[in-house]
Amino acid sequence: MYWISSLIILAVFNQAHCSGVFELRLKSFVNKFGKDSAGQCCSGERTDPCTGPCRTRFRICLKHYQAKIDTTSPCTFGDVITPVLGENTVQLSDSKKEEFKNPIRFNFDFTWPGTFSLIVEAWHDNANTTGVGSKTLITRLTTQQWLDVGMEWHEEEDKSSHSALSYEYRVMCDEHYYGSGCANLCRPRNDQFGHYTCSPQGDRVCTDGWKGDYCTKPRCAPGCDEQHGHCNKPNECLCHNGWKGPLCDQCERYPGCLHGSCQKPWDCLCDEGWGGLFCNQDLNYCTNHKPCRHGGTCFNTGQGSYTCNCPPGFTGTDCEKEIDDCAHQPCLNGGSCQDTGHGYTCECPKNWHGTHCETSTQTCDDQPCENGGSCEDTPTGYRCHCVPGYTGIDCDHQIDDCASNPCRNGAT
Repeated sequence: MYWISSLIILAVFNQAHCSGVFELRLKSFVNKFGKDSAGQCCSGERTDPCTGPCRTRFRICLKHYQAKIDTTSPCTFGDVITPVLGENTVQLSDSKKEEFKNPIRFNFDFTWPGTFSLIVEAWHDNANTTGVGSKTLITRLTTQQWLDVGMEWHEEEDKSSHSALSYEYRVMCDEHYYGSGCANLCRPRNDQFGHYTCSPQGDRVCTDGWKGDYCTKPRCAPGCDEQHGHCNKPNECLCHNGWKGPLCDQCERYPGCLHGSCQKPWDCLCDEGWGGLFCNQDLNYCTNHKPCRHGGTCFNTGQGSYTCNCPPGFTGTDCEKEIDDCAHQPCLNGGSCQDTGHGYTCECPKNWHGTHCETSTQTCDDQPCENGGSCEDTPTGYRCHCVPGYTGIDCDHQIDDCASNPCRNGAT
């Protein structure tokens, strides 16, 4: 029973791990005279012709290629024994009965070598049992072949002196296995480990939006900068730190940069006319802002500063203040000051003239001094020296000595 036990173990193992299958379909067996391999009647009779039929069952042994087939060595690819399938003439078709399935399948979990050795034996079952002690060999077929993987059946017929066996065979890859030896495993998937289908040759074919050997890398949005962007799913474009824009091809300026640009992240390259760490200092303030008013001339002094040179009559940082030229009382000798907007003029009283009414038209000969004042001629006219109690240019104003309230304690 050793070879039967080995067959069961191998079948279970191959069902769990299978890359391909060798299929053998028995088509017909004819033993016209009901004789065994020794030419004797299967029924044990010694008559000719035999009157009792053979009870026919088959053993199929599949093994690696042997130049000279050894029928006694283990069946390395598999070993199957059928139940009794008929008598002298057996016509077989596809069968999926529990006790016998035709074609007979030999699963394998290795790279198909392209060659094999096949042994097919027809036995007469004396007791219609599955035991090994009550059977007689009717015929034995041995053959070795080259066989490529494919769907096509290969038909064969073997004839002996008193029997004929017709059969066909092929080898196919199991689902998800491809290639000449069924060694390429490709199982379509769409999960974190890959997003692909399989080609007829077993190559992985990435689904739309994925790339890489195992189709685990998403294809980013078209145009997404490969150095400065990435994606976690197809058609996405996520920027690395320091880059921005729909395609991650625009650098980020230094935080706070006002009037500048960048060529790489965190640059702050100032635009023309601007300076400072944040490009916030206007180096051409005069041109950009024109701060000086009333015709003042502006001068840039750097780092966003300027000065204004104001025209006559104006002052202030931006020449915004108009100067009152009469505020310092430039007119003398009782002259009245008139601000002209660009300076001032003095309106002189009688007998006085000059820019500031500083020159008298009188002399001491005209006796201008009153109330006993004495007269003195000067280059600009005359000067009166008043006696106590009087004042004025001509000593014509009496001083009010009480104006300062000198009296105390209620005195008048």
